[in-house]
Amino acid sequence: MTPDTSQVDWIACAEEPLPVAEATAWCVVPSCGAVVTFVGTVRDHAEGRDDVVAVEYEAYREQVEPRLAEVAAAARERWPSIGRLVLVHRVGTLAVGEASVLVVASTPHRGEAFDAARFCIDTIKHALPVWKRETWAGGTGWGLGAQPLVGPAELGPV
Repeated sequence: MTPDTSQVDWIACAEEPLPVAEATAWCVVPSCGAVVTFVGTVRDHAEGRDDVVAVEYEAYREQVEPRLAEVAAAARERWPSIGRLVLVHRVGTLAVGEASVLVVASTPHRGEAFDAARFCIDTIKHALPVWKRETWAGGTGWGLGAQPLVGPAELGPV
């Protein structure tokens, strides 16, 4: 997975491991003095479930990238100074510790970069048609923290 260097947003739904270092480096541009990287990883527990060993992410693939593009557009509307933005979600089976979602934002100043990155990950959690099936010592089942899907504009100000 490589970004289109003619674009300012790197949007993807990926089956392969997420390129955290490459994405962070890609966001470094001369006009931006701040780069914030958020990496969501698979943890060893979930609501009411201890000893989680893996999570399988499934997605409505045809909608993931368009919705990520909507999130990017909403972030750029709120923070017009964003230089580059990376929004990538992984699908497939991931072990504890593997990266499942990646957000990288570059802006001229740190406050905007932190705010933009937080807005993006919070919006992704509400707007993406991605579901997780957890495997733990006692069995397997769909994640219990599902929320209704909303668009970026429906989340209100950050």
